Amino acid sequence: MTPELPVIGQTPPERSDAARNRRKILDAAARLVAEEGPQAVTMNAVAHAAGMGVGTVYRRFGDVSRLLFALLDDGEQRFQEAFMTGPPPLGPGAPPAERLRAFLHAVADRIVEQLTIMRAAEAASPKARYSSGAYLTMHTHVAMLVRQLRPEEDPTVLAHLLLAPFVPSLFEHLTVEQDLTPDQVKAGIDGLLAL
Repeated sequence: MTPELPVIGQTPPERSDAARNRRKILDAAARLVAEEGPQAVTMNAVAHAAGMGVGTVYRRFGDVSRLLFALLDDGEQRFQEAFMTGPPPLGPGAPPAERLRAFLHAVADRIVEQLTIMRAAEAASPKARYSSGAYLTMHTHVAMLVRQLRPEEDPTVLAHLLLAPFVPSLFEHLTVEQDLTPDQVKAGIDGLLAL
């Protein structure tokens, strides 16, 4: 058996035990955030919730901020897999209008699920959103769908405008301060798409 050579710029494959530990740590951190909020995430609390030593958590992530960013990144990777290769209507195979609706609904769900962490990131650097890999990927995807739906329009501008309302501060206002349900927010998204 020939050993696999590393590719420059690519992270080396993870050992299976390291991958299992990473998954356990991220799952434990996600549970803590969901049940008690991001302020409850400490290295000790995550280690306890994951059933492992705190040294393992520190070696893997270094500090709480890196752990929280890894948690967001993990969710983003799963989300991207769903809209790039998952089943329709979110994934390929559905008409562009259905895919766009499914995509925007999924973005809304993602923001609601991770509102506290995303809100903290937005407050720290509001404009950072537009240069992040996650936003650029979403923008490219929406622009592709807009190009298919309205070839006469500028897909780049329309994609930015369609994504503009999808900021944690607005979702916090709608779901916390205005007490709207995620379904009511999604009905509003459908209304915008129908204009």
